[in-house]
Amino acid sequence: MNKSLLVILWISAFGLIFFACKKNDDPTPIKSPEELAIESLAGKSSTTWTVAGGGSVFRGEGNSVTNLYQNFEITFSANQNSKTYSVSNGGDLFDNSGNWNFVAGDLTKISLAGTRPASGPEISHTKPSANDLVLIFSIVAPGAEKKGTQGAALAGNYRFNLKRKQ
Repeated sequence: MNKSLLVILWISAFGLIFFACKKNDDPTPIKSPEELAIESLAGKSSTTWTVAGGGSVFRGEGNSVTNLYQNFEITFSANQNSKTYSVSNGGDLFDNSGNWNFVAGDLTKISLAGTRPASGPEISHTKPSANDLVLIFSIVAPGAEKKGTQGAALAGNYRFNLKRKQ
């Protein structure tokens, strides 16, 4: 009986030592604030945000222009080498595609590369929820020359309330 108890104690001790010394082969890397900010816009590789499905667009002092951008979509993509965007139905305000970057020192602001008025100004972005994205920016003259079929100047403050495209 003492011999059986000794064998059980020996096996138990060996098992405890084995599991205590086993190192975790798959540690979860800690993400930097920039990596987290990129994921909030682009997900793991790309995410499309749209006005359709409950989004809205305002210009100036709360004037809805959602009807002009009802089919607007912007896709943010990112990988280790680049950050790109593509836009559908951006009117005269957005380029069809280009690169995007964070504004130096501020992960809550981005800038879009391109030639249209929304390219260049700082665009603030917030995420009220996982399925919502708000983009806020201002277009100032002289980049706001009259364009488009309605001939309305593009200058003004914009707020795009976007929904994650499912």
